Amino acid sequence: MKTTTDLQRRKLLKYTAIGIAGALAYPSWAEMGGLAKVNAASTDFLPDVEIELNMKPAEVAILNGEKTRVWKIIGKVISGPSGVLDNNDGTYLAPTLSFKKGQKVRLILNNNLPAQSILHWHGLHVPANMDGNPMYAINQGETYIYEFEILNRAGTYFYHSHAHGVTARQVYSGLAGLLIVSDDQEQALNLPSGDFDVPLVLQDRSFDGQNQLVYSAHMMQRMQGFLGDRILVNGRPDFVLPVATRAYRFRLVNGSNSRIYKLAWDDGTPITVIGVDGGLLAAPEHHPYVMLAPGERVDAWMDFSGRALGTELTLRSLPFDAAGHGGMGMMGGMGGGMMGGGGHRGMMGGGMGGMMSVSTLPSGSDYPIAKIRVAKKEQGEHSLPKTLTPITALQVKNAANADKPKTIALSMEHMSALLNGRSYKMDDVQPDEMIPVNSLQLIEFDNGFGGGMHSMMNMPHPMHMHGEQFQIVKREMSSRSSENYDTVAAGFINSGWKDTVLVMPGEKVTVLKPFNDFKGLFMYHCHNLEHEDLGMMRDFLIK
Repeated sequence: MKTTTDLQRRKLLKYTAIGIAGALAYPSWAEMGGLAKVNAASTDFLPDVEIELNMKPAEVAILNGEKTRVWKIIGKVISGPSGVLDNNDGTYLAPTLSFKKGQKVRLILNNNLPAQSILHWHGLHVPANMDGNPMYAINQGETYIYEFEILNRAGTYFYHSHAHGVTARQVYSGLAGLLIVSDDQEQALNLPSGDFDVPLVLQDRSFDGQNQLVYSAHMMQRMQGFLGDRILVNGRPDFVLPVATRAYRFRLVNGSNSRIYKLAWDDGTPITVIGVDGGLLAAPEHHPYVMLAPGERVDAWMDFSGRALGTELTLRSLPFDAAGHGGMGMMGGMGGGMMGGGGHRGMMGGGMGGMMSVSTLPSGSDYPIAKIRVAKKEQGEHSLPKTLTPITALQVKNAANADKPKTIALSMEHMSALLNGRSYKMDDVQPDEMIPVNSLQLIEFDNGFGGGMHSMMNMPHPMHMHGEQFQIVKREMSSRSSENYDTVAAGFINSGWKDTVLVMPGEKVTVLKPFNDFKGLFMYHCHNLEHEDLGMMRDFLIK
């Protein structure tokens, strides 16, 4: 008689093979069968909010002319307040979900796509079987039911596909959206709300002559990470936002596959940061620019009072030296975002393209993101709070491994993306990846700080850990990389709660992460989605 573990192992091994096939011939691999999910609503779970989410192919107007084929998530509120969901009609973005801390949520995910898929609630502290591990991917025609309580503090969160081997392609197709949490502490601050609380989801895409998305699974592009040739904001090109002469809250979200942004106002106004991945900071911070890597979020305060009507301001990405990102030494730009997928046509665009194509927007270059136009006069209170929400600093002395940090070495070599020299395998937890539940762990992400860097493979890695969020303890940079680091260092926000941290080449970042409440598998990986699909992903087993 086969045990549940045996069945899971067989399923995981099968999904690994399917994921590899899918990376080469997507989405034809989805025709393959799979173990049906045994997943039903709990009779003892009484949700405050119940939402049905349907994933399906769709067409949306992104550019002038022919509509673009995408994969779209459409939501429907079954019970609870109607304001918890905005379908973002007319764009490819998944619905924006708005919850309050303490709410019990049931999300019914129906897969009507010709592929396996599953959604991960990026940044949320939820049980392991509700987190979107690829092992729970559902086939076309299947349903997965999520049930969890919103335990997170107020903040800007994110959700997206986490299907094994094809996360990058599925997110690129449209399977990603915002999840916004509020709480009493945040609401007491009377921050800009309603029309003055504006999400700005930043993504890059490439299109062919028929307005269809172009994506390549060519190895060079996978090693580099996808770089599109157009910047979209909230699913729109050439984004212009009319504003009033008052204060705004901008929720900046990097929803790109691999592109890193160095965000700044073109008139030199500092960026006032009031929140990061895990919600509001203890107090506002002012930065000349902000680095925003894939999966990271920043909440910024901007006051347009005193600016003349008709004034235009541009949010730009400024030049920086990523020491290999988007270039990888002499491989710079080869196989960039302009290529079509080998043998792949239809939804994602066709044609091989030139294997030596170069993105017209290389990483680290200077380009506009969005234009802000002062269009309306409005009087009101515009004072920035001096303090925001209290944050208790974690202490290294309280870590279970305070004297022996858990080191995770990041490397790319021999066409592999590795964590501690290991590529991703399902059901492959190693002894050093087993962590006691309800413990605080000291973890180091080492991106060549200790030496052994490969000059052709020096790349930044945005490292994301599922489950509870963490705090940054320190950043250390090797002297040989300091010149490159100087072009980005002032843009890191090292305070507050994080779930994704950008680790530059030659850098070691030390964090403190709690592993409270929930046992089971929780992933950690690079949030350059091509690197994740290439294998730069592992599981912690919380016991």
